[in-house]
Amino acid sequence: MLPSKPQTLSALLQRSGQLAGKTIADVARFLELPIPDNLKTQKGWQGQLLEQFLGADGGNLSQPDFSSLGVELKTLPIDQSGKVQESTFVCTLPLINNEMLLWQDSVVYQKLKAVLWVPIVQNPDLSKSIIATPFYWNPDNHQMQMLQRDWEAVMDLVSLGRVDQITARMGQILQIRPKAANAKATTNTIDSKGKQTKTLPRGFYLRAAFTQQLLLSHLKI
Repeated sequence: MLPSKPQTLSALLQRSGQLAGKTIADVARFLELPIPDNLKTQKGWQGQLLEQFLGADGGNLSQPDFSSLGVELKTLPIDQSGKVQESTFVCTLPLINNEMLLWQDSVVYQKLKAVLWVPIVQNPDLSKSIIATPFYWNPDNHQMQMLQRDWEAVMDLVSLGRVDQITARMGQILQIRPKAANAKATTNTIDSKGKQTKTLPRGFYLRAAFTQQLLLSHLKI
């Protein structure tokens, strides 16, 4: 039987603490779930496994993973020395029907206002990857201002039909990167003349340098 969803933040944090020191295979065995033959081709499976263990109920919706608590779950792949291995996907970049969207109503804000981070020490055999101690994060005022500034700079270009001017170099914390299986995957957007056109899907990501700082701050507590 899968664990029920936690009713309080304290219950969620207590359950997440049970993951520390466990391998991905340990969690799968506890949940009596089969491990895919090739985890490298099923990148999201680790996160889905932890969602089930922790009782997440948000699914793939725009709301946080723990909807009643307003908490998002994010895995953080690290190496043996504790170095963050990659940027963290937040959500897709909305390219249409976003003219009146405010920061506090954005999916980025909803996903990042409270996050439960689960660092995972990667092993070549991904099922043997070890879960480090999870930690809870609320952006402080400075971090929230930086996130808002990065988001608004991107959304200003989108609203002006200048999606082609958005680059991965933009943003101190948030970075925009392509989010598609291949170059043939396209989505709708509006160009600078107000006409509908096609472009590559893009996503908001947290820079690895920023999540590295979060991890180090947690370790110093």
